[in-house]
Amino acid sequence: MTPDLFHDWNAAGDKGSLFDAVVLDETLRDGIQSPSAIDPPIDAKIEILHLLDELGVYQLDVGLPGAGAHQKAAVKRLAEEKRDARLQIRLNVACRTVVSDIAPAADLQQETGVPLEVYAFIGSSPIRQYAEEWDLGFIEKQSVEAIEFAVQNNLSVTYVTEDTTRSKPEDLRRLFRSAIDAGARRLCLCDTVGHATPDGAMALVRFARDVAGPGIGLDWHGHNDRGFALANALAAGAAGATRLHGCAAGIGERVGNTAIDQLLVNLKLYGHPIYGPRDMSKLCRFVELAARVTGHGLPVNYPVVGGDAFRTATGVHAAAIIKAQRKGDKWLADRIYSGVPAGEFGKEQQIEIGPMSGLSNVKHWLARHEIPADEPLAKAVLERAKRSNRTLTESEVAEIVREVS
Repeated sequence: MTPDLFHDWNAAGDKGSLFDAVVLDETLRDGIQSPSAIDPPIDAKIEILHLLDELGVYQLDVGLPGAGAHQKAAVKRLAEEKRDARLQIRLNVACRTVVSDIAPAADLQQETGVPLEVYAFIGSSPIRQYAEEWDLGFIEKQSVEAIEFAVQNNLSVTYVTEDTTRSKPEDLRRLFRSAIDAGARRLCLCDTVGHATPDGAMALVRFARDVAGPGIGLDWHGHNDRGFALANALAAGAAGATRLHGCAAGIGERVGNTAIDQLLVNLKLYGHPIYGPRDMSKLCRFVELAARVTGHGLPVNYPVVGGDAFRTATGVHAAAIIKAQRKGDKWLADRIYSGVPAGEFGKEQQIEIGPMSGLSNVKHWLARHEIPADEPLAKAVLERAKRSNRTLTESEVAEIVREVS
């Protein structure tokens, strides 16, 4: 297919270091911290683990083993599944910067033989310090003691400063350096309350890279309170963050986290070296499963996965898609009225019949359902659709066909 059929202005943008970034899924940890979420049964968690592995997701946060026996048992079972099924995906756990949270992770790593990276978190912003009645010295001491304990127990550590996007540069510099000196190999920059803009995300990542130096990894963990979560994740990746976090369908506390599925869609369309060539046909299964087992519904207009994502009843749009299909060109039909090609994600274009439809919609619908599309029948269906105030259902069109026939 010739590239001259459309000009891609996106190609003119500076992707920076985005292609160096990988994706970390937080669905089974931060996602189920949503006050509306259900903690899924272990069988569903195992299927999510397998689907993420097939999608090429680099790492999965499998929970908080220090939160109690139930959480610890789930983490252990997922680690065993990763080991026994020989999955490529890596695992991490979340822990407060206290020894009692990290000790269960050390036990589980020893018991299963599966490396469990510890994401040790503590609040760092002035507002958090004020509310908690912490001073910077206390935060630093807690952090160093926890990181040193983890390292002594052969755990890899990522140091997580909660509310990083509202923390003072001088405080972050001190905490980052102390954490690295104690043995942390990565820093996780958190937009815990969804405060950041893309410019702010890039500025913070560049600051952290300057402080940490080239040998320390950087994570970006964002929330969507201002609607910037996806844009912030892409901006952070461009600026040098090497792990980008997200949750299925953007679930999580308050209005949720970066939608990992939308992040993967964009990385694929950008041509990311890992996710660009990856088969993403299981992406919809992952999102639908994760949403269902955590008790979340998907809006009909949700990108890629929603019921209306590749569905149209508008005459002009449908006519263009139908003309492309008549050329026998699936590539063309998938892009003529879609910025996301349905076939790349295991979906297909759907043409329906409604008050904004034309005769081509009706004839296409009838042909797709193997109903002879004679002119009187097609006109009768269209006339009925024009009197409706919404798109006709399949059963309603079938009823019209029976009446006319």
